[in-house]
Order: sequence, then C-alpha cells, then structure tokens
Amino acid sequence: MTPRADDRARYDRATAHLDAPVAVVDLEAFDDNAADLVRRAAGKPVRVASKSVRCRALLERVLARDGFAGVMSFTLAESLWLARSGFEDVLLAYPSADRGGFAELAGDPKLAAAVTVMVDDLAQLELIDRARDGGREEIRVCLELDTSLQLLGGRIRIGARRSPLREPAQLAELARSVARRPGFRLVGIMAYEGHVAGVGDAVAGRPVRSRAIRLMQNAARKELAARRAAVVRAVRSVAPDLEFVNGGGTGSVQHTAAEHAVTEIAAGSGLYLPRLFDNYSSFTGRPAALFAQPVVRRPGVGVVTVLGGGYPASGAAGPDRVPVPYLPEGLRYDPQEGAGEVQTPLLGSPADDLLIGDKVWFRHAKAGEMCERFDELQLVEGDRVTATVPTYRGEGRTFL
Repeated sequence: MTPRADDRARYDRATAHLDAPVAVVDLEAFDDNAADLVRRAAGKPVRVASKSVRCRALLERVLARDGFAGVMSFTLAESLWLARSGFEDVLLAYPSADRGGFAELAGDPKLAAAVTVMVDDLAQLELIDRARDGGREEIRVCLELDTSLQLLGGRIRIGARRSPLREPAQLAELARSVARRPGFRLVGIMAYEGHVAGVGDAVAGRPVRSRAIRLMQNAARKELAARRAAVVRAVRSVAPDLEFVNGGGTGSVQHTAAEHAVTEIAAGSGLYLPRLFDNYSSFTGRPAALFAQPVVRRPGVGVVTVLGGGYPASGAAGPDRVPVPYLPEGLRYDPQEGAGEVQTPLLGSPADDLLIGDKVWFRHAKAGEMCERFDELQLVEGDRVTATVPTYRGEGRTFL
C-alpha cells in the first residue's frame, strides 16, 4: 500500500461514522509541518497567519508550541474578536476602513494593548482619528513596505500591488507623522514578499518556467534584503523602540529569517499545506487539511459523480485555483464540467472501484479558504477522530 493509499484508508476509517461532505485536519501532519516552519525560521519566532487557519482551536494549538508567537490577522473585526478571546498579540496585516471597529479599539485598553493595525498612508491615520468616537486609547501602528521587484526603471513590476511605500525616505516620513500624532505609537514594520513566499519554483512539467521563477526569486531576495535593511535603519532613526520587523511567508521562511533586519517570520499556509505549495524546491511538507465529497452517481465506466466540490480559491482564475481530487489516486476532472457547484464528475480507472456513498478526498488550492465551506473540522490522529472543532464559520464568523 502506498503512503497515500494508507492515508486514504485511515481517513475513511476515522470518518466512517460521518456523512460527507466532511473536512479533516491530520494532526500528525499539522504538527510535523509546524515543526518544519520553526526549523526553517532558525530561532526567529513565527507569527501564524490566521487567514490560512481560520480555526481558533488550531491557532491555539500551534501557538502553544515553542517557536510560534503572535497572530497575523486579516480584518479588524477578526483582530478584535481574537483579542477578546484571549489572544494577546494580534497584528492586522491589512489596512482597514472599519470605523466601528476603530471606535471599539480606541475605547478599550485591553484591545488596544493586544492589537496592532497596519497603515501605509496618512489618510488611514486620519480615518482612525475620526472614528475614535471619544476613545482615547493609544493605537499601535505597523508600517507596510512594498516588496515588489521593479526592473527597467519601474516599467516591469513583479509582486503584489500592496503598499505605496517603497523607499526608506517614504517610510521614515510616515514614521515621523505617526510620532507627531497624539494617540498613536509606531511599533513595527511588515514586508510580505509574496512573489517569493507564495510562488512555487518547481512547477511539475514546466522546467523552463521553474528556472525563470528561481532566477526572479534570487534577484528579488537580494534586492529586498538590501532595501529592507535600509528601511529598518531609516525607521529606527525615528522610532528606536520599534518592537518587530515582520517578513516572509511559508515559501520563503529560511531565506527571510537569514536577514539580520527581520525579527520575526509570518507563515500559516504551511500548516495545512494546500496544493499551491506542492511546487517548491526549498521545502516539503505533508498535506494536513482535506475535505471529502460523497459519491452520489456512477454515470458509466470510469466515471463517478460526487456532490458539489466546486470551491475555487481566490486569485487570478485558472486551473491551479480549483481543489484537486487527491484520494483515491488517479481521479481527474471532466474537462467539459470541471468542479461543479452541486455535482462534480470525476474520471479515471479508480472510479470503477467506488460505490455510492464512498468518499473522495480533495485538497483545496489555498489553506484557510477551505474553512469557509465547513462549520467543523474533524481532527484525526491515526485512524480516529479525536476532536471536532468549529471553524470561524462554525462560530458564526465570516469576516470577508
């Protein structure tokens, strides 16, 4: 029996008492992946990205491990909810226009001490001040650095369009604005190099493309390391008590950790290891999060139909954004239909061994987005479900 076939047998036994659709997290794989992130971070703390987990119980589990410290959240409402739930260090990774949330933050000393907000524009500080509604608590602030690689004088840009702040002088100027403005305290810098951390450099069957990606990423790492160090020096000249400099992501942990200017690493997807993280030469992990759909039809030889399963991931639309049939091995989508809203035909010889009611296991393209489709996660140890925990959605929280 292959390792994947053994996993299928374990998951089927563990969930035999449960009807599909069902989602599981293999705790042994989850813990192994967590240990690998810590190893690659080489002594620098890993701040766990909550959007890639979206389950409080699993956030608590990973933060209880040595090597992890703090949460990187994705909305202000989520940040406040986590802080009220006992999470004491929550960095909001994106700017917000949630006026009600800012009023709550400015009016509650516990929340204000736990949550750090992201800014990259003076107008965002002004919005927060207008939203205070009488609240006088000091707001912790982090500045975001644009990490994109720009070539030919900026005519070619590689990387996400995030912060407008790129040069040391720009960040230092906004740092001075924060320092001059009552009610704010600058505590950190964040720089997420998504074109390095979130783009696989070993794409199966695409050797030329893979080499081009590796060349781009090598150039991007060198350029960013020098610029990030200069930015940190410039901002520390204004705010010498800066608490942290955050960088990285699952795909770049060891490279970012090697930069002296960086004090902590962000990562989250590597805990679940969705399919988009299969194509990396610098690390390997174990798929930990899967979902199963039930076989409901057998239209003919070499074909079965499962219920639903059309859970596309965010980002530029393409074949890499859909879940992949994973267990049993050898199933593939019908190109005429793909992953459907209410039914999904699957082709391949393994279909002939599947019966009505059997489970087909899938891996999502991205990590936490699977949790937007399920109220619960079944936590599997060996061939048993040892706990059932709610996702954000299961707790009535859909933040985006």
